[in-house]
Amino acid sequence: MENKLIEMIENDVWMTDVLKVVRSLNLNDCWIGAGFVRNKVWDEKHGKERTELNDIDIIYFDKSNSAKAYDLQIENKLKNFYPNLNWSVKNQSRMHIRNGHKPYANCNEAISFWPETATSIAVRLNSKNKIEYLAPYGLEDLFNLLVLPTPGFDLTTYNTRIEKKQWKEKWNKLEIKTSYV
Repeated sequence: MENKLIEMIENDVWMTDVLKVVRSLNLNDCWIGAGFVRNKVWDEKHGKERTELNDIDIIYFDKSNSAKAYDLQIENKLKNFYPNLNWSVKNQSRMHIRNGHKPYANCNEAISFWPETATSIAVRLNSKNKIEYLAPYGLEDLFNLLVLPTPGFDLTTYNTRIEKKQWKEKWNKLEIKTSYV
Protein backbone atom coordinates (compact mmCIF):
# COMPACT_ATOMS: atom_id res chain seq x y z
CA MET A 1 0.00 0.00 0.00
CA GLU A 2 2.85 2.36 0.78
CA ASN A 3 4.29 1.97 -2.72
CA LYS A 4 0.85 2.35 -4.27
CA LEU A 5 0.16 5.59 -2.37
CA ILE A 6 3.53 7.04 -3.37
CA GLU A 7 3.06 5.97 -7.00
CA MET A 8 -0.43 7.51 -7.17
CA ILE A 9 0.86 10.86 -5.94
CA GLU A 10 4.05 10.81 -8.02
CA ASN A 11 1.96 10.19 -11.15
CA ASP A 12 -0.34 13.13 -10.42
CA VAL A 13 1.28 16.29 -11.81
CA TRP A 14 -1.16 18.61 -10.01
CA MET A 15 -0.52 16.97 -6.62
CA THR A 16 3.26 17.06 -7.04
CA ASP A 17 3.07 20.73 -8.09
CA VAL A 18 1.07 21.56 -4.96
CA LEU A 19 3.55 19.60 -2.84
CA LYS A 20 6.46 21.54 -4.39
CA VAL A 21 4.79 24.86 -3.61
CA VAL A 22 4.19 23.84 -0.01
CA ARG A 23 7.76 22.56 0.33
CA SER A 24 9.03 25.94 -0.90
CA LEU A 25 7.57 27.55 2.24
CA ASN A 26 10.30 25.81 4.30
CA LEU A 27 8.00 25.24 7.27
CA ASN A 28 9.08 22.90 10.05
CA ASP A 29 7.48 19.41 10.04
CA CYS A 30 5.21 20.47 7.18
CA TRP A 31 2.65 18.20 5.46
CA ILE A 32 -0.53 18.20 3.39
CA GLY A 33 -3.19 15.99 4.88
CA ALA A 34 -6.78 14.87 5.05
CA GLY A 35 -8.80 15.14 1.83
CA PHE A 36 -5.76 15.83 -0.35
CA VAL A 37 -4.64 12.23 0.22
CA ARG A 38 -7.95 10.56 1.05
CA ASN A 39 -9.80 11.80 -2.02
CA LYS A 40 -6.97 10.73 -4.33
CA VAL A 41 -7.11 7.14 -3.11
CA TRP A 42 -10.90 6.95 -2.95
CA ASP A 43 -11.24 8.49 -6.43
CA GLU A 44 -8.79 6.01 -7.90
CA LYS A 45 -10.49 3.06 -6.17
CA HIS A 46 -13.82 4.26 -7.63
CA GLY A 47 -12.47 4.97 -11.13
CA LYS A 48 -13.27 8.66 -10.81
CA GLU A 49 -11.57 11.83 -11.96
CA ARG A 50 -10.44 14.22 -9.22
CA THR A 51 -13.18 15.03 -6.73
CA GLU A 52 -13.12 18.71 -5.85
CA LEU A 53 -11.54 19.44 -2.49
CA ASN A 54 -13.24 21.68 0.07
CA ASP A 55 -9.79 22.86 1.08
CA ILE A 56 -6.16 21.87 1.14
CA ASP A 57 -5.05 21.19 4.70
CA ILE A 58 -1.47 22.29 5.31
CA ILE A 59 -0.10 21.39 8.71
CA TYR A 60 3.23 22.21 10.27
CA PHE A 61 4.74 22.28 13.73
CA ASP A 62 6.53 25.36 15.02
CA LYS A 63 6.45 26.24 18.72
CA SER A 64 8.43 29.44 18.08
CA ASN A 65 5.58 31.11 16.15
CA SER A 66 2.16 29.72 17.01
CA ALA A 67 0.14 32.85 16.19
CA LYS A 68 -2.92 32.21 14.04
CA ALA A 69 -2.08 35.39 12.14
CA TYR A 70 1.07 33.69 10.84
CA ASP A 71 -1.04 30.85 9.42
CA LEU A 72 -3.15 33.43 7.59
CA GLN A 73 0.01 35.02 6.15
CA ILE A 74 1.04 31.61 4.82
CA GLU A 75 -2.42 31.07 3.31
CA ASN A 76 -2.10 34.41 1.51
CA LYS A 77 1.32 33.39 0.14
CA LEU A 78 -0.18 30.17 -1.15
CA LYS A 79 -2.99 32.10 -2.87
CA ASN A 80 -0.31 33.77 -4.98
CA PHE A 81 0.55 30.35 -6.43
CA TYR A 82 -2.98 28.89 -6.64
CA PRO A 83 -5.59 31.63 -6.09
CA ASN A 84 -8.50 29.31 -6.89
CA LEU A 85 -7.72 26.87 -4.06
CA ASN A 86 -9.05 27.15 -0.53
CA TRP A 87 -5.94 26.87 1.61
CA SER A 88 -6.20 25.93 5.29
CA VAL A 89 -2.94 26.31 7.20
CA LYS A 90 -2.69 25.26 10.83
CA ASN A 91 0.32 25.18 13.11
CA GLN A 92 -0.23 21.97 15.08
CA SER A 93 1.75 23.34 18.03
CA ARG A 94 -1.40 25.20 19.14
CA MET A 95 -4.18 22.84 17.96
CA HIS A 96 -4.15 20.92 21.25
CA ILE A 97 -5.72 23.98 22.91
CA ARG A 98 -8.73 23.98 20.56
CA ASN A 99 -9.08 20.21 20.96
CA GLY A 100 -8.68 20.11 24.75
CA HIS A 101 -5.61 17.84 24.66
CA LYS A 102 -2.15 17.92 26.15
CA PRO A 103 0.38 19.62 23.84
CA TYR A 104 1.32 17.60 20.75
CA ALA A 105 4.95 16.66 20.17
CA ASN A 106 4.78 16.87 16.37
CA CYS A 107 2.45 16.60 13.37
CA ASN A 108 2.30 12.81 13.51
CA GLU A 109 0.86 12.95 17.02
CA ALA A 110 -1.47 15.82 16.10
CA ILE A 111 -3.08 13.97 13.17
CA SER A 112 -3.64 10.92 15.36
CA PHE A 113 -6.45 12.99 16.89
CA TRP A 114 -8.17 13.72 13.57
CA PRO A 115 -11.67 12.20 13.22
CA GLU A 116 -11.20 9.19 10.90
CA THR A 117 -8.36 6.72 10.48
CA ALA A 118 -8.59 7.09 6.68
CA THR A 119 -8.23 10.87 6.97
CA SER A 120 -5.39 10.82 9.53
CA ILE A 121 -2.80 10.71 6.77
CA ALA A 122 -0.48 13.40 5.43
CA VAL A 123 2.18 13.61 2.72
CA ARG A 124 5.05 15.84 1.74
CA LEU A 125 7.77 16.07 -0.86
CA ASN A 126 11.23 15.92 0.68
CA SER A 127 14.34 17.73 -0.55
CA LYS A 128 15.20 14.73 -2.77
CA ASN A 129 11.77 14.92 -4.47
CA LYS A 130 10.58 11.76 -2.76
CA ILE A 131 7.11 11.41 -1.26
CA GLU A 132 7.01 10.84 2.49
CA TYR A 133 3.88 10.16 4.51
CA LEU A 134 2.51 10.10 8.03
CA ALA A 135 -0.18 7.56 8.88
CA PRO A 136 -0.51 6.93 12.63
CA TYR A 137 -3.18 4.27 11.94
CA GLY A 138 -1.61 2.88 8.79
CA LEU A 139 -2.94 2.93 5.23
CA GLU A 140 -5.18 -0.14 5.36
CA ASP A 141 -8.46 1.62 6.18
CA LEU A 142 -7.84 4.20 3.46
CA PHE A 143 -7.13 1.60 0.77
CA ASN A 144 -9.85 -0.78 1.99
CA LEU A 145 -12.42 2.05 1.76
CA LEU A 146 -13.20 1.71 5.45
CA VAL A 147 -14.22 4.78 7.44
CA LEU A 148 -13.69 4.38 11.19
CA PRO A 149 -13.40 6.89 14.03
CA THR A 150 -9.93 7.28 15.48
CA PRO A 151 -9.57 5.87 19.02
CA GLY A 152 -11.11 8.17 21.58
CA PHE A 153 -12.62 10.60 19.09
CA ASP A 154 -16.06 11.80 20.23
CA LEU A 155 -18.61 9.59 18.45
CA THR A 156 -21.36 12.22 18.38
CA THR A 157 -19.03 14.68 16.65
CA TYR A 158 -17.76 11.92 14.35
CA ASN A 159 -21.26 10.79 13.31
CA THR A 160 -22.43 14.37 12.72
CA ARG A 161 -19.39 14.90 10.52
CA ILE A 162 -20.03 11.68 8.57
CA GLU A 163 -23.65 12.68 7.98
CA LYS A 164 -22.64 16.17 6.82
CA LYS A 165 -19.84 14.97 4.50
CA GLN A 166 -22.14 12.68 2.47
CA TRP A 167 -19.14 10.63 1.39
CA LYS A 168 -21.24 7.58 0.50
CA GLU A 169 -22.96 9.71 -2.18
CA LYS A 170 -19.59 10.42 -3.84
CA TRP A 171 -17.86 7.10 -3.16
CA ASN A 172 -20.49 4.36 -2.98
CA LYS A 173 -18.05 1.52 -2.20
CA LEU A 174 -17.15 3.00 1.20
CA GLU A 175 -17.96 1.05 4.32
CA ILE A 176 -18.72 3.60 7.05
CA LYS A 177 -18.72 2.52 10.69
CA THR A 178 -20.58 4.68 13.19
CA SER A 179 -18.88 3.27 16.28
CA TYR A 180 -15.50 1.96 17.35
CA VAL A 181 -14.71 -1.51 16.01
